[in-house]
Amino acid sequence: MRLHRFTALYRSRIFTVFLAGMGATVCIFIMAQGAQIAPSYLGIMAPFGATMVILFALPKSPLAQPKNILGGHLLTTAIGLITLYYWEVTPISIAISVGLGVSLMMLTNTLHPPAGANPILVLSLNVSWDFLFTPVLSGCLIIILFGWFYHNCISRIGYPLRLKP
Repeated sequence: MRLHRFTALYRSRIFTVFLAGMGATVCIFIMAQGAQIAPSYLGIMAPFGATMVILFALPKSPLAQPKNILGGHLLTTAIGLITLYYWEVTPISIAISVGLGVSLMMLTNTLHPPAGANPILVLSLNVSWDFLFTPVLSGCLIIILFGWFYHNCISRIGYPLRLKP
């Protein structure tokens, strides 16, 4: 009887929801701890919160795959940095950066909606090229590695999505 209840709980939507929330919590905590360990390390940015929603709530979505997380964030951040370097920050430069980011993510098959915010973040904060490496690259790698561990060892969904030939 108890085994049946445990099995029912494990298969319930409530358990899945709780587990996804815990995965997002632990992943963000790991990235946020980087600043405690190495003060010069900035391992977190707001768009990563939206990445958590896609990775932990919709892990089978093409938008949650490593290529999309890494490619989308790196591409849109680079667009923001290029805009910042060559153009004055204005409403039109911000808008064009976001639009270009969406188009290039679509063109390269690296669409990741949270990454659409990166040019806005880059232009608003006036960051340096180091921002591309930390928090963007380092954060994406942590997210992908933790997502792999979580979905293969804890949720048992499997990650990344394996495309059928």
